[in-house]
Amino acid sequence: MRTKLDACLDSVNQVLLGKEAQVRLALTCLLARGHLLIEDLPGMGKTTLSHALARVLGLSFQRIQFTSDLLPGDILGTSVFDKDSGQFVFHPGPIFAELVLADEINRATPKSQSALLEAMEEGQVTIEGATRPLPEPFFVIATQNPVSSGGTFALPESQLDRFLMRLSLGYPAQAAERALLLGDARRDLLPRMESILDHAELARLQAQVPKVRASDALIDYVLRLVEATRGQPQFAWGLSPRASLALLAAARAWALLAERDYVIPEDVQAVLPSVVGHRLRERADPTGHGGGSLVQWLLREVPAL
Repeated sequence: MRTKLDACLDSVNQVLLGKEAQVRLALTCLLARGHLLIEDLPGMGKTTLSHALARVLGLSFQRIQFTSDLLPGDILGTSVFDKDSGQFVFHPGPIFAELVLADEINRATPKSQSALLEAMEEGQVTIEGATRPLPEPFFVIATQNPVSSGGTFALPESQLDRFLMRLSLGYPAQAAERALLLGDARRDLLPRMESILDHAELARLQAQVPKVRASDALIDYVLRLVEATRGQPQFAWGLSPRASLALLAAARAWALLAERDYVIPEDVQAVLPSVVGHRLRERADPTGHGGGSLVQWLLREVPAL
């Protein structure tokens, strides 16, 4: 299984060049049964990463282009009357896929954005009074442009909190971009990617994550990090219990990828920026993106031991 995980990472890294850390974090998010928000400029490889993960993990894939006129039924599905049977027949929407790419999620109205809340939290959707389970595994990757705010609807805190992690891919290093320019087009490489993990193997890995041991001292470190956000004046608000659970789950998944059955403080520190950055705001600017500086303060000021 270890060899297959390495093969998955290597395969995705051959398509998304120079982004090894981000690819590892994305796989960590999936193993921890979370959802991922990628916030970056257009053309940075957000869609490519989503397609590549679906290919190597053998997951069914659907892309939803979020626009201002998107309706909840376009995401969840709807019932259509069948004149032959005389009954309404449910036609599932693109949410019924194992990996769903919610592209430019903040361009849809809050009503359409909220169609994802139940799905991301409970792995099911309620449509026309009937509750329908979603596939297992179920993984949402949402993207948004952090620069262009015209015609967008900012994600509310309740929706942001549904994402285990937020990543930014950033510009590639010069060597990686040179290889990108000289190599094949990424869209040509994606169809050549082969499935490496099957559903049963992925399910076993996800089941192993909660079993990764976290010592009392490690739990105390997580608690100190969370408590610092609740008691320091620069934080607009503190991290919720859901955030502390997310941080521990991500640290366990990161440790599993590192071939360990126990968590160390470095695992927590590796995932901390992507897990809590989008959950924090500076008191002086509660509507801004001050989470990054607050995370650095936590890493610097909160002792690991």
